[in-house]
Parts: sequence; structure tokens; C-alpha cells
Amino acid sequence: MKASLNELKTKLPLPATEKWKEGVWDIEALAHGTMSVIYFAPRGNDYQTTHEQDEIYFVIAGSATFNRNGEPIPCEVGDVLFVPAEMPHKFETISDDFATWAVFYGPKGGEQKERE
Repeated sequence: MKASLNELKTKLPLPATEKWKEGVWDIEALAHGTMSVIYFAPRGNDYQTTHEQDEIYFVIAGSATFNRNGEPIPCEVGDVLFVPAEMPHKFETISDDFATWAVFYGPKGGEQKERE
């Protein structure tokens, strides 16, 4: 399996929706079993809600502030972010060139409770 970043970029944005008024800025790149890889490059605001699976973000362009359960976390190219299933999160203060791979995996509800 292979996903082409350049090809995925040409397909965005997808048409606007009630929730994503600036257009939908994510597209599935790969999927296998419980794993799904999404190319996510939000423009404007990030309206995402919680997810049923654990999620890892790999920042591949630009910068943003990642709001993880109310905690602001600056992020930039090369950073990796983890979000357990069902935890509120979104990107804020998003640069015009921001992009990330988002990897969803595991069972609904997450693999295990996060350690403090």
C-alpha cells in the first residue's frame, strides 16, 4: 500500500458542509483493518470532534497550537501528537501551510486508559 502526498493535496478541499464551511480538509489515504491514515490540512478553523479510536498525528508542514483536552501545545514539523479515544482536541492558530498525517487505530474506546 502507498499513498501519494502530492496526489492527495490536489483533491482538497472537498465540498463544504454545514460543519466545515471552508470546505473539508481531510481525506483518507490508506486503510487496513482498524487502521486508517488521513491527510489533514485544515484551513480556517478546525471543527473536529472527539473520535472513537486512539489517534496519532505526525506534523509534516507548518505549525499550529494543538488544544488537547484544554491544554495548548505548540506543534511544528517533525512533532508527533497522541490523543486517546474520546478526548476533545483540535488545532488552533493554524499556519497557512499546516498539514499532518492522522493515524486512527485500535478498538472503539481506545486500547487502554492513558497513564498520567
